[in-house]
Amino acid sequence: MADALRVLHVITGLGSGGAEGQLSALLIQAPRADMAVRVIGLLAGGEHAARLAAAGIAVGDLGMKRGMPDPFAVPRLARAIRDYRPDVVQSWMYHADLLSLAALALIARRDRPRLVWGVRCSDMDVSRYGRTLRWTIALCARLAARPDAVVVNSRAGQKVHEALGYRPRRFAFIPNGIDTVRFQPNERARLEIRRMLGFGENDILVMHVARRDPMKDHESFLASLDAVPGVTGIAIGLGTESLPDKPNLRRLGARDDVARLLAAGDLFVSSSAFGEGFSNAVAEAMATGLPAIATDVGDARAILGDTGIVVPARDREALTQAIGRFAALPHAERRALGLAARRRIADEFPLARAAERFAALYREIV
Repeated sequence: MADALRVLHVITGLGSGGAEGQLSALLIQAPRADMAVRVIGLLAGGEHAARLAAAGIAVGDLGMKRGMPDPFAVPRLARAIRDYRPDVVQSWMYHADLLSLAALALIARRDRPRLVWGVRCSDMDVSRYGRTLRWTIALCARLAARPDAVVVNSRAGQKVHEALGYRPRRFAFIPNGIDTVRFQPNERARLEIRRMLGFGENDILVMHVARRDPMKDHESFLASLDAVPGVTGIAIGLGTESLPDKPNLRRLGARDDVARLLAAGDLFVSSSAFGEGFSNAVAEAMATGLPAIATDVGDARAILGDTGIVVPARDREALTQAIGRFAALPHAERRALGLAARRRIADEFPLARAAERFAALYREIV
Protein backbone atom coordinates (compact mmCIF):
# COMPACT_ATOMS: atom_id res chain seq x y z
CA MET A 1 0.00 0.00 0.00
CA ALA A 2 3.05 2.30 0.39
CA ASP A 3 3.16 2.76 -3.37
CA ALA A 4 -0.59 3.08 -3.74
CA LEU A 5 -2.04 6.07 -5.57
CA ARG A 6 -3.52 8.44 -3.00
CA VAL A 7 -6.96 9.77 -3.96
CA LEU A 8 -9.03 12.30 -2.04
CA HIS A 9 -12.72 12.33 -3.00
CA VAL A 10 -14.52 15.62 -2.35
CA ILE A 11 -18.30 15.53 -2.62
CA THR A 12 -21.04 18.01 -1.79
CA GLY A 13 -22.66 15.65 0.73
CA LEU A 14 -23.03 11.99 1.58
CA GLY A 15 -26.78 11.71 1.96
CA SER A 16 -29.07 9.82 -0.40
CA GLY A 17 -28.47 10.44 -4.09
CA GLY A 18 -27.00 8.92 -7.21
CA ALA A 19 -23.52 10.44 -7.01
CA GLU A 20 -23.26 9.65 -3.31
CA GLY A 21 -24.35 6.07 -3.90
CA GLN A 22 -21.93 5.62 -6.79
CA LEU A 23 -18.96 6.89 -4.78
CA SER A 24 -19.90 4.65 -1.86
CA ALA A 25 -20.29 1.58 -4.09
CA LEU A 26 -16.98 2.17 -5.87
CA LEU A 27 -15.02 2.47 -2.65
CA ILE A 28 -16.77 -0.27 -0.68
CA GLN A 29 -17.81 -2.90 -3.24
CA ALA A 30 -14.98 -2.35 -5.73
CA PRO A 31 -11.94 -1.38 -3.63
CA ARG A 32 -8.58 -1.33 -5.36
CA ALA A 33 -5.31 -2.45 -3.79
CA ASP A 34 -3.46 0.13 -5.91
CA MET A 35 -5.29 3.06 -4.27
CA ALA A 36 -5.48 4.65 -0.85
CA VAL A 37 -8.62 6.76 -0.49
CA ARG A 38 -10.21 9.33 1.77
CA VAL A 39 -13.53 11.16 1.44
CA ILE A 40 -14.50 14.69 2.46
CA GLY A 41 -18.04 16.02 2.27
CA LEU A 42 -18.79 19.72 2.19
CA LEU A 43 -21.79 18.92 4.39
CA ALA A 44 -21.63 16.73 7.48
CA GLY A 45 -23.35 13.37 8.00
CA GLY A 46 -25.47 11.30 5.66
CA GLU A 47 -26.24 7.62 5.20
CA HIS A 48 -23.26 7.06 2.91
CA ALA A 49 -20.89 8.72 5.38
CA ALA A 50 -21.90 6.05 7.86
CA ARG A 51 -21.53 3.26 5.28
CA LEU A 52 -18.06 4.41 4.27
CA ALA A 53 -16.90 4.77 7.86
CA ALA A 54 -18.24 1.31 8.72
CA ALA A 55 -16.16 -0.07 5.84
CA GLY A 56 -13.02 1.45 7.34
CA ILE A 57 -12.72 4.36 4.90
CA ALA A 58 -11.62 7.68 6.38
CA VAL A 59 -14.45 10.20 6.08
CA GLY A 60 -14.40 13.86 7.06
CA ASP A 61 -16.39 16.99 6.32
CA LEU A 62 -15.99 20.75 6.09
CA GLY A 63 -18.93 21.47 8.38
CA MET A 64 -20.79 23.57 5.84
CA LYS A 65 -24.54 24.18 6.13
CA ARG A 66 -26.83 23.81 3.13
CA GLY A 67 -27.61 27.18 1.58
CA MET A 68 -25.14 29.04 3.84
CA PRO A 69 -21.86 30.25 2.27
CA ASP A 70 -18.81 29.61 4.45
CA PRO A 71 -15.68 31.64 3.59
CA PHE A 72 -13.55 29.39 5.79
CA ALA A 73 -14.47 26.16 3.96
CA VAL A 74 -11.87 26.68 1.25
CA PRO A 75 -8.87 27.03 3.60
CA ARG A 76 -10.18 24.06 5.63
CA LEU A 77 -10.22 21.95 2.47
CA ALA A 78 -6.76 23.21 1.48
CA ARG A 79 -5.48 22.18 4.91
CA ALA A 80 -6.99 18.71 4.52
CA ILE A 81 -5.33 18.35 1.12
CA ARG A 82 -1.95 19.40 2.51
CA ASP A 83 -2.31 16.96 5.40
CA TYR A 84 -3.23 13.98 3.21
CA ARG A 85 -0.97 14.85 0.26
CA PRO A 86 -3.05 13.01 -2.36
CA ASP A 87 -1.89 12.36 -5.89
CA VAL A 88 -5.40 13.10 -7.19
CA VAL A 89 -8.35 15.10 -5.89
CA GLN A 90 -11.56 13.75 -7.41
CA SER A 91 -14.48 16.10 -6.87
CA TRP A 92 -18.14 15.19 -7.35
CA MET A 93 -20.79 17.71 -8.45
CA TYR A 94 -20.66 21.46 -9.05
CA HIS A 95 -20.11 22.88 -5.57
CA ALA A 96 -17.40 20.36 -4.72
CA ASP A 97 -15.77 20.99 -8.11
CA LEU A 98 -15.58 24.72 -7.46
CA LEU A 99 -14.36 24.46 -3.85
CA SER A 100 -11.71 21.91 -4.78
CA LEU A 101 -10.33 24.20 -7.47
CA ALA A 102 -10.30 27.14 -5.04
CA ALA A 103 -8.57 25.06 -2.37
CA LEU A 104 -5.80 24.00 -4.75
CA ALA A 105 -5.15 27.66 -5.53
CA LEU A 106 -4.03 28.03 -1.90
CA ILE A 107 -1.45 25.26 -2.26
CA ALA A 108 2.02 25.82 -3.66
CA ARG A 109 2.19 24.71 -7.29
CA ARG A 110 4.91 22.12 -6.64
CA ASP A 111 2.68 20.44 -4.01
CA ARG A 112 -0.61 20.49 -5.90
CA PRO A 113 -2.24 17.16 -6.73
CA ARG A 114 -4.01 16.53 -10.00
CA LEU A 115 -7.65 17.62 -10.03
CA VAL A 116 -10.50 15.75 -11.69
CA TRP A 117 -13.99 17.25 -11.70
CA GLY A 118 -17.14 15.15 -11.76
CA VAL A 119 -20.27 16.08 -13.74
CA ARG A 120 -23.24 13.86 -12.88
CA CYS A 121 -26.24 15.49 -14.55
CA SER A 122 -27.41 16.63 -17.96
CA ASP A 123 -29.94 19.35 -18.83
CA MET A 124 -30.76 20.85 -15.44
CA ASP A 125 -33.68 23.30 -15.47
CA VAL A 126 -31.92 25.80 -13.22
CA SER A 127 -34.99 28.08 -13.16
CA ARG A 128 -36.46 25.58 -10.66
CA TYR A 129 -33.64 26.20 -8.19
CA GLY A 130 -31.96 29.12 -6.45
CA ARG A 131 -29.61 31.63 -8.01
CA THR A 132 -26.63 30.11 -6.21
CA LEU A 133 -26.81 26.96 -8.36
CA ARG A 134 -27.03 29.01 -11.57
CA TRP A 135 -24.01 31.08 -10.56
CA THR A 136 -22.06 27.99 -9.56
CA ILE A 137 -22.69 26.25 -12.89
CA ALA A 138 -21.79 29.40 -14.84
CA LEU A 139 -18.55 29.79 -12.89
CA CYS A 140 -17.67 26.13 -13.37
CA ALA A 141 -18.17 26.53 -17.11
CA ARG A 142 -15.73 29.45 -17.18
CA LEU A 143 -13.13 27.55 -15.14
CA ALA A 144 -13.53 24.09 -16.70
CA ALA A 145 -10.13 24.26 -18.41
CA ARG A 146 -8.37 24.39 -15.03
CA PRO A 147 -8.82 20.78 -13.81
CA ASP A 148 -6.79 18.03 -15.45
CA ALA A 149 -9.96 16.25 -16.58
CA VAL A 150 -13.74 16.37 -16.24
CA VAL A 151 -15.47 13.02 -15.76
CA VAL A 152 -18.97 12.72 -17.17
CA ASN A 153 -21.16 9.71 -16.50
CA SER A 154 -23.36 10.25 -19.57
CA ARG A 155 -22.93 11.31 -23.17
CA ALA A 156 -25.98 13.54 -22.72
CA GLY A 157 -24.25 15.27 -19.82
CA GLN A 158 -21.13 15.93 -21.89
CA LYS A 159 -23.18 17.41 -24.73
CA VAL A 160 -25.15 19.68 -22.41
CA HIS A 161 -22.05 20.94 -20.63
CA GLU A 162 -20.26 21.62 -23.89
CA ALA A 163 -23.24 23.81 -24.79
CA LEU A 164 -22.92 25.52 -21.39
CA GLY A 165 -19.35 26.49 -22.26
CA TYR A 166 -17.30 23.71 -20.68
CA ARG A 167 -13.96 23.50 -22.53
CA PRO A 168 -11.89 21.14 -20.39
CA ARG A 169 -8.47 19.77 -21.22
CA ARG A 170 -10.23 16.45 -21.61
CA PHE A 171 -13.63 14.90 -21.02
CA ALA A 172 -13.48 11.37 -19.64
CA PHE A 173 -16.66 9.36 -20.15
CA ILE A 174 -17.15 6.85 -17.32
CA PRO A 175 -20.67 5.42 -17.10
CA ASN A 176 -21.83 4.44 -13.63
CA GLY A 177 -21.14 0.94 -12.42
CA ILE A 178 -23.85 -1.10 -10.73
CA ASP A 179 -23.46 -3.50 -7.84
CA THR A 180 -25.28 -6.55 -9.19
CA VAL A 181 -24.69 -8.48 -5.98
CA ARG A 182 -26.52 -5.97 -3.81
CA PHE A 183 -29.17 -5.42 -6.48
CA GLN A 184 -30.44 -8.78 -7.66
CA PRO A 185 -33.73 -10.70 -7.77
CA ASN A 186 -34.65 -11.98 -4.33
CA GLU A 187 -37.78 -14.10 -4.09
CA ARG A 188 -37.65 -14.28 -0.31
CA ALA A 189 -37.45 -10.51 -0.02
CA ARG A 190 -40.25 -10.18 -2.57
CA LEU A 191 -42.62 -12.21 -0.44
CA GLU A 192 -41.53 -10.67 2.87
CA ILE A 193 -41.84 -7.07 1.67
CA ARG A 194 -45.23 -7.75 0.09
CA ARG A 195 -46.52 -9.25 3.32
CA MET A 196 -45.12 -6.33 5.29
CA LEU A 197 -46.88 -3.84 3.00
CA GLY A 198 -50.10 -5.84 2.89
CA PHE A 199 -49.97 -7.00 -0.72
CA GLY A 200 -50.56 -10.40 -2.26
CA GLU A 201 -48.48 -12.29 -4.78
CA ASN A 202 -50.62 -11.20 -7.72
CA ASP A 203 -50.84 -7.49 -6.90
CA ILE A 204 -48.96 -5.38 -9.45
CA LEU A 205 -46.50 -3.02 -7.78
CA VAL A 206 -44.91 -0.18 -9.74
CA MET A 207 -41.69 0.98 -8.09
CA HIS A 208 -40.46 4.59 -8.18
CA VAL A 209 -37.21 5.59 -6.41
CA ALA A 210 -36.48 9.32 -6.32
CA ARG A 211 -36.29 12.15 -3.82
CA ARG A 212 -38.96 14.84 -4.00
CA ASP A 213 -37.47 17.31 -6.45
CA PRO A 214 -38.83 19.18 -9.50
CA MET A 215 -36.60 17.14 -11.82
CA LYS A 216 -38.20 13.83 -10.72
CA ASP A 217 -41.75 14.84 -11.79
CA HIS A 218 -43.68 12.77 -9.28
CA GLU A 219 -46.83 14.49 -10.52
CA SER A 220 -46.66 12.72 -13.88
CA PHE A 221 -46.03 9.40 -12.15
CA LEU A 222 -49.07 9.83 -9.91
CA ALA A 223 -51.28 10.94 -12.79
CA SER A 224 -50.30 7.89 -14.83
CA LEU A 225 -50.96 5.57 -11.89
CA ASP A 226 -54.46 6.98 -11.60
CA ALA A 227 -55.09 6.18 -15.26
CA VAL A 228 -54.06 2.50 -15.01
CA PRO A 229 -56.50 0.43 -12.95
CA GLY A 230 -55.23 -2.44 -10.86
CA VAL A 231 -51.72 -1.16 -10.12
CA THR A 232 -50.20 0.36 -7.00
CA GLY A 233 -47.25 2.72 -6.91
CA ILE A 234 -44.51 2.34 -4.31
CA ALA A 235 -42.77 5.72 -3.86
CA ILE A 236 -39.36 5.53 -2.19
CA GLY A 237 -37.10 8.48 -1.53
CA LEU A 238 -36.56 11.51 0.65
CA GLY A 239 -39.74 13.56 0.85
CA THR A 240 -42.05 10.98 -0.74
CA GLU A 241 -43.85 10.57 2.57
CA SER A 242 -45.43 13.97 1.85
CA LEU A 243 -46.91 12.95 -1.51
CA PRO A 244 -50.73 12.97 -1.66
CA ASP A 245 -52.42 10.19 0.30
CA LYS A 246 -54.00 7.98 -2.37
CA PRO A 247 -55.38 4.45 -2.26
CA ASN A 248 -53.14 3.36 -5.15
CA LEU A 249 -49.92 4.71 -3.62
CA ARG A 250 -47.64 3.72 -0.75
CA ARG A 251 -45.33 6.51 0.41
CA LEU A 252 -42.25 5.03 2.07
CA GLY A 253 -39.96 8.07 2.35
CA ALA A 254 -36.19 7.70 2.62
CA ARG A 255 -35.13 4.08 3.15
CA ASP A 256 -31.86 2.24 3.58
CA ASP A 257 -33.27 -1.07 2.28
CA VAL A 258 -33.99 -0.03 -1.30
CA ALA A 259 -32.53 -3.23 -2.78
CA ARG A 260 -34.97 -5.39 -0.78
CA LEU A 261 -37.89 -3.09 -1.56
CA LEU A 262 -37.17 -3.20 -5.29
CA ALA A 263 -37.23 -6.99 -5.19
CA ALA A 264 -40.93 -6.81 -4.26
CA GLY A 265 -41.86 -4.93 -7.45
CA ASP A 266 -43.18 -5.92 -10.86
CA LEU A 267 -41.85 -2.99 -12.86
CA PHE A 268 -39.97 0.25 -12.38
CA VAL A 269 -40.74 3.79 -13.53
CA SER A 270 -38.45 6.82 -13.79
CA SER A 271 -40.57 9.88 -14.60
CA SER A 272 -37.81 12.51 -14.55
CA ALA A 273 -38.55 15.67 -16.51
CA PHE A 274 -34.92 16.80 -16.92
CA GLY A 275 -31.46 16.66 -15.40
CA GLU A 276 -30.63 12.96 -15.27
CA GLY A 277 -27.24 11.89 -16.55
CA PHE A 278 -26.89 8.20 -15.87
CA SER A 279 -29.79 7.16 -13.63
CA ASN A 280 -28.60 4.82 -10.89
CA ALA A 281 -32.21 4.22 -9.91
CA VAL A 282 -33.11 2.83 -13.34
CA ALA A 283 -30.00 0.66 -13.61
CA GLU A 284 -30.33 -0.67 -10.05
CA ALA A 285 -33.96 -1.62 -10.66
CA MET A 286 -32.95 -3.42 -13.85
CA ALA A 287 -30.21 -5.26 -11.94
CA THR A 288 -32.91 -6.34 -9.48
CA GLY A 289 -34.78 -7.95 -12.36
CA LEU A 290 -37.44 -5.34 -13.05
CA PRO A 291 -38.43 -4.22 -16.54
CA ALA A 292 -38.08 -0.44 -16.61
CA ILE A 293 -39.91 2.52 -18.09
CA ALA A 294 -37.90 5.74 -18.26
CA THR A 295 -38.40 9.17 -19.71
CA ASP A 296 -36.07 10.18 -22.53
CA VAL A 297 -33.73 12.16 -20.29
CA GLY A 298 -29.96 11.80 -20.08
CA ASP A 299 -28.64 8.43 -21.21
CA ALA A 300 -31.86 6.51 -20.50
CA ARG A 301 -31.87 4.92 -23.96
CA ALA A 302 -28.31 3.69 -23.57
CA ILE A 303 -29.12 2.16 -20.19
CA LEU A 304 -32.33 0.39 -21.21
CA GLY A 305 -31.31 -0.77 -24.66
CA ASP A 306 -34.13 -2.96 -25.96
CA THR A 307 -35.11 -4.29 -22.52
CA GLY A 308 -37.57 -1.55 -21.51
CA ILE A 309 -39.63 1.38 -22.75
CA VAL A 310 -38.45 4.98 -23.17
CA VAL A 311 -41.16 7.68 -23.30
CA PRO A 312 -40.95 11.45 -23.83
CA ALA A 313 -40.45 13.52 -20.68
CA ARG A 314 -43.64 15.05 -19.24
CA ASP A 315 -45.78 12.97 -21.62
CA ARG A 316 -48.30 11.51 -19.18
CA GLU A 317 -50.29 9.72 -21.86
CA ALA A 318 -47.20 7.88 -23.14
CA LEU A 319 -46.18 7.00 -19.58
CA THR A 320 -49.69 5.71 -18.85
CA GLN A 321 -49.67 3.54 -21.95
CA ALA A 322 -46.26 2.09 -21.06
CA ILE A 323 -47.34 1.21 -17.52
CA GLY A 324 -50.54 -0.31 -18.84
CA ARG A 325 -48.63 -2.36 -21.40
CA PHE A 326 -46.33 -3.91 -18.79
CA ALA A 327 -49.15 -4.35 -16.27
CA ALA A 328 -51.19 -6.33 -18.80
CA LEU A 329 -48.41 -8.89 -19.36
CA PRO A 330 -48.50 -12.23 -17.58
CA HIS A 331 -46.11 -12.37 -14.63
CA ALA A 332 -43.85 -14.84 -16.45
CA GLU A 333 -43.36 -12.44 -19.37
CA ARG A 334 -42.58 -9.50 -17.07
CA ARG A 335 -40.13 -11.76 -15.25
CA ALA A 336 -38.38 -12.70 -18.51
CA LEU A 337 -38.09 -9.04 -19.51
CA GLY A 338 -36.71 -8.22 -16.09
CA LEU A 339 -34.06 -10.91 -16.32
CA ALA A 340 -33.04 -9.59 -19.74
CA ALA A 341 -32.70 -6.13 -18.16
CA ARG A 342 -30.49 -7.59 -15.43
CA ARG A 343 -28.25 -9.28 -17.99
CA ARG A 344 -27.83 -5.98 -19.81
CA ILE A 345 -26.70 -4.20 -16.64
CA ALA A 346 -24.32 -7.04 -15.71
CA ASP A 347 -22.82 -7.05 -19.21
CA GLU A 348 -22.65 -3.33 -19.93
CA PHE A 349 -22.31 -1.56 -16.57
CA PRO A 350 -20.46 -3.71 -14.03
CA LEU A 351 -19.11 -1.87 -11.00
CA ALA A 352 -15.57 -3.22 -11.47
CA ARG A 353 -15.39 -1.73 -14.97
CA ALA A 354 -16.22 1.75 -13.68
CA ALA A 355 -13.59 1.39 -10.95
CA GLU A 356 -10.97 0.38 -13.49
CA ARG A 357 -11.81 3.34 -15.74
CA PHE A 358 -11.33 5.79 -12.87
CA ALA A 359 -8.03 4.09 -11.98
CA ALA A 360 -6.84 4.21 -15.60
CA LEU A 361 -7.64 7.92 -15.82
CA TYR A 362 -5.73 8.67 -12.63
CA ARG A 363 -2.71 6.69 -13.83
CA GLU A 364 -2.70 8.65 -17.10
CA ILE A 365 -2.70 12.10 -15.51
CA VAL A 366 -0.38 11.56 -12.53
